[in-house]
Amino acid sequence: MSLALLCSGQGRQDRDAFVLLAEDPAARPVLDAAAAVLGKSPADFCRTAPEEALHANRAGQILCATRALAAAAALFPDGAPPETIVAGYSVGEMAAWGIAGVWSSADTLALVDQRVEAMDAAGGPDDQLAHVRGLARETVERLARRFDCAIAIVNPDRLFIVGGSRPATEAFCAAALDAGAARAAPMGVRVASHTPRLAGAVAPFAKALAAVPAKAPALRLMTASTATLVTRPGQALAGLAAQLAQAIDWAGVLEALGERGVTTVLELGPGRALAEMAATALPTAEVRALDDFRSLAGARTWLKGHEADLPYGR
Repeated sequence: MSLALLCSGQGRQDRDAFVLLAEDPAARPVLDAAAAVLGKSPADFCRTAPEEALHANRAGQILCATRALAAAAALFPDGAPPETIVAGYSVGEMAAWGIAGVWSSADTLALVDQRVEAMDAAGGPDDQLAHVRGLARETVERLARRFDCAIAIVNPDRLFIVGGSRPATEAFCAAALDAGAARAAPMGVRVASHTPRLAGAVAPFAKALAAVPAKAPALRLMTASTATLVTRPGQALAGLAAQLAQAIDWAGVLEALGERGVTTVLELGPGRALAEMAATALPTAEVRALDDFRSLAGARTWLKGHEADLPYGR
């Protein structure tokens, strides 16, 4: 039995993403590192940036990684218990590597910035992601090929993320609804992450990763590339880079967490999309998102209340 921390991907960042964290002293080093990259504090950026800037690829990815890193620092000022599993969704995996101690927060955010740069250079100016729910994978794959799109992320409960150009994804969504999808719509993510459209980003990002020293993880770090635990980061970097242009099986990650006996799950946010998926995939686990709580104290109390269920809480 163990605790899993889930780090969210971009798209859910909002004006209040740092309300719980802005004044927390343990989160301050992370927030200061983010300010050095963004040019202003994350809280100020979220509060004042135009909507388009808030959801731009660079800001979105930096903000989401910052939120997870800062939340982990605030909730576990002395470090999370070593048996904790940490996993991340899309750019959230970068935060997961930082939380696990492979990189410092400053190095993690600098790498996120380089990741965005490589992705933006490789992608098309009108690329975007879309979601579709309720169709079989074979149907989604067939429609994606028809409209020159590709599956980017496989989620539980027949929820798929698809990437392509804006006209292609919009046509895909219309066809998916005609085919009986429960929902299908473009997302506010302007990059076709995890699809072959970003093949040109893999080598530059791999070079950036190789240039930063990587420590052995202090927590149990699960990579979405293979849904396995990373013990030698140097050997896992190739997969971390390659996933920019390859589909992620997040449903497989959640299944692997269940197989490893996870009983408690906390999504660090922003948002609670991962918590909702985890609750479906792991029906016997206690699942919450940080955004469910009105204060960090409430989240800490909830975590403390589950210590008796965890092997390191006895």
